[in-house]
Amino acid sequence: MLYYLIQTTIFIFGMCIGSFLNVCIYRLPKSKSIIKPHRSICPNCGGIIRCYDNIPVISYLLLKGKCRVCKSKISLRYPIVEIISGAFALCIFLKFGFAFEAVVYFFFIAALIAITFIDIDYQIIPDIITIPGIPLGFLASFLIPSITFKDSLLGMAAGGGALLLVGWTYYLIKKTEGMGGGDVKLLAMIGAVLGWKGVLFTIFTGSAAGALAGIIFMFYTRLSNMKLRIPFGPFLSIGAVLYIFFGYDLINWYFNLLRQIASP
Repeated sequence: MLYYLIQTTIFIFGMCIGSFLNVCIYRLPKSKSIIKPHRSICPNCGGIIRCYDNIPVISYLLLKGKCRVCKSKISLRYPIVEIISGAFALCIFLKFGFAFEAVVYFFFIAALIAITFIDIDYQIIPDIITIPGIPLGFLASFLIPSITFKDSLLGMAAGGGALLLVGWTYYLIKKTEGMGGGDVKLLAMIGAVLGWKGVLFTIFTGSAAGALAGIIFMFYTRLSNMKLRIPFGPFLSIGAVLYIFFGYDLINWYFNLLRQIASP
């Protein structure tokens, strides 16, 4: 009974963090402070949202997705972000338990959630998230048993350097920018937290997921002759999250498969 109560508490805590992430997703691209005003406001009428109307998910359901003051629709993204954040908080706890590693990975994933939705909406990745995330990730490597500070340094170098090389090569071929600076900093942050193995895994899975999404989008919309601009940040974030939960198992499965293929 106590264990289920702990799980519920962690899920609720995660949803509360998700509510704060919604503030970041809305304000950061507009260069607004996430501290002032400290009270949430309706983006349509500017009315202050009362504390009882700001309960994650529940308030959205009770208000039927509308502002209490102006009755304008509230984006479904708000409860979605809160539920995703709560689910990841619970999943991290179930995998790592009460460990410092769990705290680091949860807030790392929370940063990736904010980056993902900002990149989808505005195709930018705020430096205010990634730049502090790089040194913080490096410092965390001294306290996380699964990664050393050398792995973290190599991850930063491999992450930032790899995308810089890809972007530079694309520019030489196409004479246009194909990789934003935000993606480079994001991958450097991922490398600082997950190390060089995590970077390679993230690049591979993120690129595969991005390519698949692009093909599906072109097929669905029949825009194969048009230039598509699909944000890469969400796919890098997906790759990083997959590595946290399944990276070692997937890597071992892959190399075992190669050994079976190579063996006579």
